[in-house]
Amino acid sequence: MSTVYQQRFESLLDSLNAAVQPGEQFTLGYSAEQSQFVRFNHAKVRQAGLVSQASAQLRLVRDGRQAEQQVTLGDDAELDRQRLHDALAQLRQTLPLLPVDPYLSLDESAWHSHSLLEPPLPELDEVLALIEREAGDLDLVGIYAAGPICRGFASSFGAFGWHQANSFNIDWSLFHANGQAVKANYAGQSWRGDKFAKRLRQAREQLEHLGRPAITLKPGTYRAYLAPAAMDEIAGMLCWGAFSAQSLATGNSALQRLYNGDARLSPLVSFSEQVSGSLSPAFSDEGSPRRDLLLIGEGRGLERLVSARSAAEFKLVANGADSHESPCALSLAPGNLPSAQILERLGTGLYISNLWYLNYSDLPAARMTGLTRFATFWVENGRIQGPVSTMRFDDSLYNLLGSQLEDLTQEREMILSTSTYGQRSTGSSHLPGALVKGLTLTL
Repeated sequence: MSTVYQQRFESLLDSLNAAVQPGEQFTLGYSAEQSQFVRFNHAKVRQAGLVSQASAQLRLVRDGRQAEQQVTLGDDAELDRQRLHDALAQLRQTLPLLPVDPYLSLDESAWHSHSLLEPPLPELDEVLALIEREAGDLDLVGIYAAGPICRGFASSFGAFGWHQANSFNIDWSLFHANGQAVKANYAGQSWRGDKFAKRLRQAREQLEHLGRPAITLKPGTYRAYLAPAAMDEIAGMLCWGAFSAQSLATGNSALQRLYNGDARLSPLVSFSEQVSGSLSPAFSDEGSPRRDLLLIGEGRGLERLVSARSAAEFKLVANGADSHESPCALSLAPGNLPSAQILERLGTGLYISNLWYLNYSDLPAARMTGLTRFATFWVENGRIQGPVSTMRFDDSLYNLLGSQLEDLTQEREMILSTSTYGQRSTGSSHLPGALVKGLTLTL
């Protein structure tokens, strides 16, 4: 697949360049993947298949008006070109009917970007053999997805970007006979069978703890450790506009007080948009080069995600953010806590593997609520005592990553998005675990 999809994209671009008329500008986005999917139940393969798909997103601009259309592509180059030309004709008919867009902003630079990341992917037989060896006797339910993902962009101004990367993602749960479960994940671009086997063994160990009698806690504030997967749920909430220039300009960001300078997080907290080296392309869906951004530095709000449209509306400088102004590769700097010392440093409190069903209970205060659900354990004197019945937490980010944050782990986990809605996602997060002095449980 190394060059096939890029050649198809370039062929479409050549055809489009020859078809545009004077006064017209265009942008052409491209997405493709070749993915292997396998579903598991009781550690056995229940469904397996291959997905090969591609699509193009054509935007036509003229006289301050813009319209766009998505085109599904196949393996017939001539038919794909005809579909693209049909879309172009439809957009030409649509444009005169639309009003002038006051915030239309196009990157007219002829930038070039090319990234090809092709580390070898595991053979499916190796994955299946490891699952059989480490968890063949368990009720393992999950999905495995692997293969190359491609993203392309080009414009009538001469910009051209190509990104192609191999990745794998196996997301699974181990169910106990009592109905409780441990959720785990192993994902990345460079496969290591020993790391996958270790992750399976860790999940098995947690499953054994779930067999102990459940412990019911009263509402209150408890010392707690949040594993990287739990931190990913919190970070995911911040991706709902917290770093968005538009949200900050209109007062709708959960981090409004932070960026206004009215509040701070712990000096241990530094969030960045780390595009370089990630699975995401180095260009946005709007057609601008992306760069690494320090969003929060030592607890202070710094850069924000600015799309071309927000830049035009609020008189800012665009920095390559996509149209949703959401991080594509969010990274939290590590701390000083060795993972081997987590239980010892926690002492007595909660070990939280995952958080579930998060939402904001008070957006301006960055207050979140959600459930602990599976694989949350009560720890006493550095030893796991048993699972904790499902509890609801309700706490502010200014507490969890502010006044109550004791440390972050030295080791971080690369977490790739498991989303396959329409296509496999290129989003990711790189996060440590967090030891907090107090987490508020409400019921």
